[in-house]
Amino acid sequence: MTTKRNQLLVYILTLGVFGILNTEMGVIGILPLIADHFHVSISTAGLIVSLFALAVAVSGLILPSLFSGMNRKTVMLLVLGIFIAGNLVSAITTDFTVLLIARVVPAFFHPVYCSLAFTVAAASGSKDDASKAVAKVFVGVSAGMVLGVPVSSLIATATSLAHAMLFFATVTTVAFIATLLFVPSMPVAKRLSYGTQLRVLRRSITWLSIAAVIFMNGAVFGVYSYLAEYLKTVTNYAWNTISLMLFLYGAANIVGNMIAGKLLTNHALRTVKSYPFALGAVYIMLFIMGQFSVPMAFIILIWGVLGGIGGNITQYWIVSAAPEAPEFANGLFLTSTNLGTTIGASVCGLFISGLSTQNVVLGGILFLILSIAAIYPRISMYSRLEVSNNAG
Repeated sequence: MTTKRNQLLVYILTLGVFGILNTEMGVIGILPLIADHFHVSISTAGLIVSLFALAVAVSGLILPSLFSGMNRKTVMLLVLGIFIAGNLVSAITTDFTVLLIARVVPAFFHPVYCSLAFTVAAASGSKDDASKAVAKVFVGVSAGMVLGVPVSSLIATATSLAHAMLFFATVTTVAFIATLLFVPSMPVAKRLSYGTQLRVLRRSITWLSIAAVIFMNGAVFGVYSYLAEYLKTVTNYAWNTISLMLFLYGAANIVGNMIAGKLLTNHALRTVKSYPFALGAVYIMLFIMGQFSVPMAFIILIWGVLGGIGGNITQYWIVSAAPEAPEFANGLFLTSTNLGTTIGASVCGLFISGLSTQNVVLGGILFLILSIAAIYPRISMYSRLEVSNNAG
């Protein structure tokens, strides 16, 4: 019975994460409609995406720790309630500034729920099954990215912009009701002091982990950010085929999440060590065969699987460096991944403007080389710590 209850808890957490990521990513598909509706430029409309990500990056260092002593069910309901309110305001407002506020305020609470979801999922079963449980929650992350963009775009074009915002509100409302009815009260037995949580930042292993995560995420999302542009200008796909390829990448991402749980449970260090080389091989194939339509579909499939595995690796890499402060570590993870996405997209954009769209891959390879430079010293340091702990 306990196993079934834990599985239900993980599924509800996955749904909640999906609702939050759906809110974050879903607007990407309707930015042109938002610009037209509110009579602003497309770059101004883009603020609802970039400021959301910035809010996540800033709050990831602070808010998860502040809420770490509260009853976890109460925190989950509070954050989902804030997201529901933000989406409802977004659906009815006619003022772009109000829309921006309704988006950015919930964004500050994004790391609170997501870090909590990863922490609770990891603690829901045995230590050996922690990576598998976290991988299931990551399916919600991928699904939010995969389904949020096309579904919101479909709803907005078929009905109205307001209905697309209401779709975001509906998903988070379902997660809220499921949490209210089926998640037990989860008081925190022993609250970690802020000093204990911040102490993890005094370790070199933590900073090497943060650097590796920034570079790994930069390698994936720096190139992925320009995938549609790459498929249009290099592969010469039609727009409907580009949409299909984006779906393929996302579906493969979900498969990657499922594979990652088993890999990190059974072969964690080997998986992390080999990851940059596997992704690098895909990027080399992308560079060489990017203009060929059929090989490109297979490359996107493999890339999508690796992207899903990479998300799990980055979460594991930071949390395993600070196991005594899981909420704070997961907050660090969310801040690091958002920084990686921002820096990666900026640097890879420079490769496009300075060279060509095809050369965006070189930016991804640069980040992979930097990630290797952070991963291997971290592994060496971790091994020495384990030896000294065992000796003690």
